[in-house]
Amino acid sequence: MYAIIEADGKQYRVSEGDTIRCDAVDQEVGATIAFDRVVLASAGGSSVTVGRPLVAGATVSGTVIRQAKDKKILVFKYKPKKRVRKLVGHRQRFAEVRIDKIELPG
Repeated sequence: MYAIIEADGKQYRVSEGDTIRCDAVDQEVGATIAFDRVVLASAGGSSVTVGRPLVAGATVSGTVIRQAKDKKILVFKYKPKKRVRKLVGHRQRFAEVRIDKIELPG
């Protein structure tokens, strides 16, 4: 059983027991989070339900394992012959979510 969910404009293929890394959520560690934007769902075998645009009644629930920041990315902007140099660092926040249950309609 697997599903393709949409979270923060990105799509993830998940199964029960998987851990995904998505953008930071406003939940504490250990809290339950529900993803109701299910694009595609499969109960196993050859039965696949494709949403138009979403699968009605399907939800995926998970538990927030940790909230952290990713490695620092350095952005260097440079304009030749103008003495313009700018160095900016960025650390993206993320949340690791363990998928507990996939509920399909019917």
